[in-house]
Amino acid sequence: MRPLKVLIAKPGLDGHDRGAKVVAQALRDAGMEVIYTGLKRNPEEIVAGAVQEDVDVVGLSILSGAHTLLCERVVRGLRAAGAGGIKVAVGGTIPQADVATLQAAGAWAVFPTGTPLPAIIAAFQQLGRVLDPAAAR
Repeated sequence: MRPLKVLIAKPGLDGHDRGAKVVAQALRDAGMEVIYTGLKRNPEEIVAGAVQEDVDVVGLSILSGAHTLLCERVVRGLRAAGAGGIKVAVGGTIPQADVATLQAAGAWAVFPTGTPLPAIIAAFQQLGRVLDPAAAR
């Protein structure tokens, strides 16, 4: 079984990445392969990185309030690149009222501010088991 491969990205102009780095390290400590793209990436760069690295999941960390637009652009970009099977997770300053909108836009999972780190790790681990049925045995 290969580990789940995750790309963590900070789209937009938001310059605060502590949360993204904490999640990236936690996922890595849980046995996943994690790539962190750094700050201020545009959706096209994120899509290109996800395709190049052949990841299973793109995790978007967004604090700027542009989460719906950025999620939609990444999901559309992945589909246009023939990589629509790559899951997209969104975390950060996400009002509860926007969770359903993000899911409708194609987000596999949404983690608003305050989501416990163990819950985030568990969701990614569950996805890994779904993507690799041999791991469930």
